[in-house]
Amino acid sequence: MNPLLSVKGSLVTGFVLAIAIAAAIAISVGGGFNVNWQSLVRWLHILAGITWIGLLYYFNVVQVPGLAAAAADKGGPGGAGVTKYIAPRALLWFRWAAVATLVFGLGLLGSRFVDTYTFGLASGVSGPLTVAMGIGAWFGTIMAFNVWVFIWPNQKKILGIVAATDEQKATARKVALLASRTNFVLSIPMLMCMVAPSHGLPF
Repeated sequence: MNPLLSVKGSLVTGFVLAIAIAAAIAISVGGGFNVNWQSLVRWLHILAGITWIGLLYYFNVVQVPGLAAAAADKGGPGGAGVTKYIAPRALLWFRWAAVATLVFGLGLLGSRFVDTYTFGLASGVSGPLTVAMGIGAWFGTIMAFNVWVFIWPNQKKILGIVAATDEQKATARKVALLASRTNFVLSIPMLMCMVAPSHGLPF
């Protein structure tokens, strides 16, 4: 069976390929194949983050405008297929990728957790890159909070997963949209701040 014909098969193949490449590189330089836990967690944090933010951009740049266009097209097919089949699946990956990104990110911080979230004030050692990392961590935390507290509960009403009146659905659409757009906006400086400790600030 071709693993590329399923999502699960493709994911497993990608992970196996990545591990094989890491092992080959380690062996080629004469080292043993030992797990570097910090690098592993960083890799998983980035992978989960790409999934999460990629879906955030899909919702804001593609799905929401697309559904609005479908609703305006009175003779068109409408957006029922998207809301019934695509949106629930996308939201499943979206919300759990948010959890994975946050958990792996907190794992990376380790003992630097308090110092990061206090912008270096807890240790008394602060600087531009520490502040940038703290801002990125706070923005990521706020975004994950928005996913689970505002976006997902309201999307369940919009998609009919939980019962809601038309009025409740209209309110849910507004709340979910504003929370999603807030995350969309925050994601741009958040990504800049998160890479700053390794690559510096662009300005």
